[in-house]
Amino acid sequence: MILKFRMLSDENDNFVRDFEVMPEMTLAGLHDFIIESLGYDNCIASFFTADDHWNRLREFTLMDMGDTDSEVAPIPMSDVTIAELVIAENNRLIYQFDMFADRAYYIELVNASEPNPEFSYPRVAFENAPAPDQYDPDAVRSDEGSIFDEMMGEFGDFEGDDNYDDEY
Repeated sequence: MILKFRMLSDENDNFVRDFEVMPEMTLAGLHDFIIESLGYDNCIASFFTADDHWNRLREFTLMDMGDTDSEVAPIPMSDVTIAELVIAENNRLIYQFDMFADRAYYIELVNASEPNPEFSYPRVAFENAPAPDQYDPDAVRSDEGSIFDEMMGEFGDFEGDDNYDDEY
């Protein structure tokens, strides 16, 4: 089985990444794949399971925090597979890649299917727009923008004709 996830950013409305992974992949492996596919430098990051309103639930960290006495203690990414999370019906993840500025990506399971023998996994199945700058949340790329703004801009042609009298 292949799991297809969609990753979005609240910093760029055009940014989309769909990636396909094997369910046996650990969260640490997913972290490495995301960093590589975005062209980011390796960084300290966490995954969080999320509810339907994107509230953070359970944290998964790169390093073992050594706090095993608590039920809410972070779990090392290397100890958890994607299948373990999906089976638990946590189909949403938050990937926090910037701990200091609280910057994150929002990841949701969109499909499960049979693997295609022509592809190797993990893989990026679809991408749109460059990733936000890893270090500068205020950096604006020239090709960024909002899909909504672009679509609404097309309606500017229909603003009306001032010469038309709609009164009878």
